[in-house]
Amino acid sequence: MNLDQYTVVINGKPKGPYNLSELKDLNLTPNTFIRKPGMDDYKEAHAIPELRELLGFSFQKTAPQYFAAFDQRLLASVIDHFIIFGIYIFIILISFMFIEGKDQRIMAFAVPLPSIFIFKLLYGTFAESSVKQATIGKRLIGIKVSDLEGSRVSTGVSFVRNFSKVLSVLPVFFGYFYSFLNKKHQCWHDIAANTLVIKDRLI
Repeated sequence: MNLDQYTVVINGKPKGPYNLSELKDLNLTPNTFIRKPGMDDYKEAHAIPELRELLGFSFQKTAPQYFAAFDQRLLASVIDHFIIFGIYIFIILISFMFIEGKDQRIMAFAVPLPSIFIFKLLYGTFAESSVKQATIGKRLIGIKVSDLEGSRVSTGVSFVRNFSKVLSVLPVFFGYFYSFLNKKHQCWHDIAANTLVIKDRLI
C-alpha cells in the first residue's frame, strides 16, 4: 500500500490518486476533502498534518456538525450489552464446573448479576475517554463520544456521563427519548456532562 497517494474531492467527485508533489498544483483549499490509504473517511486538507506543512494551512478547529441518531446509539448499546453479558455467561458457565448443587448454582448466577452494571460503568468510562473515544459497539457503528467541540473527553467527564445515565433511565427512559427533541441528539446524560455522540462527516 502506497501511503503517498491521495484521493481529492473535486467538484463533488473523487479524483486521483495524486502524490504530494502533484497536490501542489491542484489549488487546494483548507476545506478540500482528501483521503489517503489507511484513513477511514475523507478529511479536510487542514486536518492532515503533512498537508498543513506542505501547503501552509493552519488547523481550523470546528464544532461537530454530524451527530449520532437514536437508532445508531441504541444499536451500539445493544452490541456492548451483548458482549458484556456474553462474557458474564461464559464466566458463570466456567464456575459451574466447580460448583455442585442446584441452589449453589442459582446463587452463583444471581448474586454477581449487579456486577454487570458496575462493569458497564467502568468499561464505558475508560473506553469513551480513550484515544478511540468509543466502546466496541460505538466503534462498530462508527460513532464516538466527544466534548462540545469534538475533542476527546477526560476520564472524569466520561465517568459523569456514564453515571448520569441513571437520569436518562429513571423517568421511563425519557432521558434517552429526549434526543429526538434536541438538535444535537443529546440525551440527558450528555447534557449533564456537556458531551456529544458524533459521527464522521460523510461525502
